[in-house]
Amino acid sequence: MTIASDEAVHRLIALAKAEDLGSGDLSAELVSDRDATATFSLIAGEQSVLAGREVVPPILRAYHASLEISWADGMVDGAMIANPPQVLATLRGPLGVVLSVERVLLNFLQRLSGVASLTRRFVDEVSGTGAAIFDTRKTTPGWRTLDKYAVLCGGGGNHRMGLFDAVLIKDNHLAGIEKKHLAQGVFDLLNRLDRSAKRPSFVEVEAEDLESVEQLLKVIGVELILLDNFTPSQCRDAVSLRDAEGLRDRVILEASGGMTLENVRAYAESGVERISVGCLTHSFNSIDMKLERIEC
Repeated sequence: MTIASDEAVHRLIALAKAEDLGSGDLSAELVSDRDATATFSLIAGEQSVLAGREVVPPILRAYHASLEISWADGMVDGAMIANPPQVLATLRGPLGVVLSVERVLLNFLQRLSGVASLTRRFVDEVSGTGAAIFDTRKTTPGWRTLDKYAVLCGGGGNHRMGLFDAVLIKDNHLAGIEKKHLAQGVFDLLNRLDRSAKRPSFVEVEAEDLESVEQLLKVIGVELILLDNFTPSQCRDAVSLRDAEGLRDRVILEASGGMTLENVRAYAESGVERISVGCLTHSFNSIDMKLERIEC
């Protein structure tokens, strides 16, 4: 299944159209030649990474079957927009319909390209270290499928999609368990996985300090350890602890909490394999794009 055929995407497109168009476009109805065919250029105004091309066809179909878009060479999802202002595509269709779809179309493309562009900046910052950038569940309701798609377009990876596909045992799950009994407590929790009809894609447990890491390394079945709010130095110590136990091939270490473009390189150089970054999907800037009518 492609992103363009995902049910969640179609629901979001329908919602966007309904809240914007409502009972009709009062402004477009005033245009005398609204039924005439018009041509528009889709233009990006800043350097960025394109994301969202794959969802453009269903957006256009939601408004009118006659809308057509032709993309410039190389303008696929994940492509760099290096020379702004840059024409990304040409859109043709009834003038009134194009005027109605304009804002919704741009909203999708600008947002998704913003997520992809920020992701690419983080990916570039850790280049050569062996660490990979991952997203989180810090997404706007309704947008998770597309936001995570945009992260992939930017070169990042997807963490769990939701609570339903992986196990992540965090501090609130472990409340009341003494640290000296952490290994046994997590072991008891994981034993209950046998009662679940669905197998998780991975099992991860949060550690609050190096003592917790030491305890979690004792638990068979823990595939990832989340180093939440560790410093780069503490992450390095956790890597050394894991490697000294001969568990490099069995347990992945993931750093999380307060990641920025300024500090992410230091975390990557600590030796962790994964870095999860919440701001990819909650603190991005939408990319400058516009539709500009071409006079024929």
